[in-house]
Amino acid sequence: MSLQTQTLPAAPDAYAPDGSEVRLLAALKGGSFAHFTLPPGQVSAPVAHRTVEEIWYVVGGEGEIWRKFGDKETVTPAHPGVALTIPLGAHFQFRAGAEALRFVAVTMPPWPGPDEAFPVPGKWAPTV
Repeated sequence: MSLQTQTLPAAPDAYAPDGSEVRLLAALKGGSFAHFTLPPGQVSAPVAHRTVEEIWYVVGGEGEIWRKFGDKETVTPAHPGVALTIPLGAHFQFRAGAEALRFVAVTMPPWPGPDEAFPVPGKWAPTV
C-alpha cells in the first residue's frame, strides 16, 4: 500500500448498484472512501450489502435517507452536516430534493465489487 492523494474527479468513476454516481477517493486495507451524487429529484434503487458496512456524511444538497435494520425503520432528513451508518445487512434507499444529494462514505472493508449489493423492497419507487 502506498501513500495516496486524490482530488475529487470531475466525472464519475462508476455508478453504484443503487444508481448514484461514484467518485473514488482513497482506499486502505481496512476501508475505502468515495464521494456519491444523486441528481436532483431522483430516487435511488433500494439495496442492502452482503459484506460491508458504511458511514456516510452529507456534504451538499438535501433529501431523505430511508434505512431498515431488523425491526427498526427510519427516514432521516439529509442535508450538509448529517452523518449516519449503514450496518451490515441494513436495507437503504435515498432521494434527492431540488438539489443533487452529495455525500462521502467510508466502506469497511473496501468495496469488493459489483455483486456486493443486492436489491431489496424499498420505501419509494426508484427513478435511476
